[in-house]
Amino acid sequence: MKIAVIGGTGLIGTRLVARLAADGHEVVSASRATGVDSYTGEGLAEALAGAIAVIDVSNSGYLDERGAKDFFYGSTLNLLTYGAAAGVRHHLALSVVGTDRLARTERGYFAAKAAQEQLIRRSGQPYTIVHATQFFEFLPHIADAATSRDTVRLADALVQPMAADDVAAAVADTATGSPLNGIVEFAGPEQFRLEEIVRRALQMRRDPREVVEDPLARYFGTDLDERELLPGSDATIAPTRFDEWLAATGRPVGGASAGSAPAAVSAPSAVSAPSAVSAPSAD
Repeated sequence: MKIAVIGGTGLIGTRLVARLAADGHEVVSASRATGVDSYTGEGLAEALAGAIAVIDVSNSGYLDERGAKDFFYGSTLNLLTYGAAAGVRHHLALSVVGTDRLARTERGYFAAKAAQEQLIRRSGQPYTIVHATQFFEFLPHIADAATSRDTVRLADALVQPMAADDVAAAVADTATGSPLNGIVEFAGPEQFRLEEIVRRALQMRRDPREVVEDPLARYFGTDLDERELLPGSDATIAPTRFDEWLAATGRPVGGASAGSAPAAVSAPSAVSAPSAVSAPSAD
């Protein structure tokens, strides 16, 4: 099966491309790094030619609602339009557990993701939307976004994160199956308090920042209820536990190291992390 992966050079995209190729599929890794821009349409017709499935794991470089909506609307509309012309039979988009709830109550970036999902649902094309919880590799970026001086202030919330490899496996398995024309959720096997798991991730990196739970803290500009980032009861549970991931990787990807300034803040999603927050990204 020929499959085009949009955002194929990002954190999830690289894992996804490798997994699909190992399973014997013909895979096109499409991103600005490979000459394909889903936002402008550059190289898109060639990338999708002959593809049976399109997997969109790209992300916006903007955190604000207006900028993120502009990216997701333009990129997704292009993918649906070019995909229909190419005869694509399954459009899959990776999104975030809690998007619908946060879009209603907080707007912002999550409203942009919800608008993307609505565009896909209303397209009339066969689709699946995968909602994944946050992944372990993103924990340092959560800390960076919540850092004031040397203190990380995090919302009083529960999370159920998963490994990026498990996200890629879930997306690959779903994309090569029949379109569900709906949403399917995936999550890690353990629940943590947000403050607890971020502290553990920073301690493992010997990062000196203090991590505290703050009832007034916001999550990428949004207020969180305690269970707002948790999956529903019908979510598929991924196998990798946090301690197993720590033992296998040694340290998370990205984020600030001890004594360094926080890195550029990435968008709060389970998709491939962009390289900056100042411009649209399809990496």
